[in-house]
Amino acid sequence: MNATIIFVLLLLLMLTGMPISISLGLTVLTFLFTMTQVPIESVALKLFTGIEKFEIMAIPFFILAGNFLTHGGVARRMINFAAAMVGHWHGGLALAGVLACALFAAVSGSSPATVVAIGSIILPAMIKQGYPKGFGAGVITTSGALGILIPPSIVMVMYSVSTNTSVGQLFMAGVIPGLMLAFLLGLTTWFLARKHNYPRMPKASWGERFTAFRKSAWGLLLIVIVMGGIYSGMFTPTEAAAVAAVYAFVIAVFVYKDMSLKKVPKVLLDSASMSAMLLYIITNAVLFSFLMTSENIPQAMASWIMDKGFGMISFLLVVNILLLLAGNVMEPSSIVLIMAPILFPVAMKLGIDPVHFGIIMVVNMEVGMCHPPVGLNLYVASGITKMGITELTVAVLPWLMTMVAFLLLITYIPEISTWLPNLIYK
Repeated sequence: MNATIIFVLLLLLMLTGMPISISLGLTVLTFLFTMTQVPIESVALKLFTGIEKFEIMAIPFFILAGNFLTHGGVARRMINFAAAMVGHWHGGLALAGVLACALFAAVSGSSPATVVAIGSIILPAMIKQGYPKGFGAGVITTSGALGILIPPSIVMVMYSVSTNTSVGQLFMAGVIPGLMLAFLLGLTTWFLARKHNYPRMPKASWGERFTAFRKSAWGLLLIVIVMGGIYSGMFTPTEAAAVAAVYAFVIAVFVYKDMSLKKVPKVLLDSASMSAMLLYIITNAVLFSFLMTSENIPQAMASWIMDKGFGMISFLLVVNILLLLAGNVMEPSSIVLIMAPILFPVAMKLGIDPVHFGIIMVVNMEVGMCHPPVGLNLYVASGITKMGITELTVAVLPWLMTMVAFLLLITYIPEISTWLPNLIYK
């Protein structure tokens, strides 16, 4: 009964158009103060302890690093390198876009940042070369989603905070699925480009490829520093985020010199406002999670599922449907922070690996970012391409189908996610 009241109240507040973070907070406060005896001090304490975790510090640092890289010419050099490597194949520039998104994802941790950084440069170039606008938009919208699967990933940090799963293991678990999805999106792009005979670029010589690599090496080195540092145990994911932010600043301002010192305060301000927004969602989601636990809702849900005889296969199917539906109305951070504490105890009871479950959630978030009505990547791509959301939705369909097929693969073959972390952390 209490669970019904809580979710109906949350839904009603969200339907008024109120931001999700405020809806969460108001739901919790309304329920606690009218239907329970929980003292007000415990709410204040929970708000404070909710964002006291060391792992949360990784979020503002990765946002800052991503912003420096977006404004600092790193994306352009990555695109040039990717074009030199795969530009001579069918749909060369589009394939370069997929590869550049995968490379940029490995340094930014954010999908919208990847779409903006790569899309704003490569889309005008594709249109100039004679590609249909819809094709270019479809490639970049979906490939940009790699930003949250290829580590480092802000969404993975949020899942870790919600479920106390190791961030390092999650990052390692994202490597193989991330590369697989990049390959499948590239394959879809190549197939469509070959079918419609889209333009190819002249084949770059090895000398040109080496020059493009040398120019983009400073940006690519960040991947080695972050992943190598975490993998070798030199620093934690949170410390890696701080190193990434400082390194990205040095690269953008002093090495590539694409960004003047005058622009730094604006980048800091943008990063601070985005971090504040995410931290505000986290605090309210922590409160919501506290309410769920105090009302025993996850435990009751786990018992109900076990009593109904749900097996692992049917439970994971229900989880995918639930998360894809949530992706229709919410953005990834909110979904992870609300759903993870509820679904995680059930998954543990059924013997599902916590790291594998995290990757399933992240891939669901990726799909959610590319379909309406709240697909964040669609809105970002719409801003770049000046296309309507309906038109964009049709454009992304072939890649979206590929992502859904990949989701099923990830869901039912846990070894794709767990092999690498088990190898490293055993």
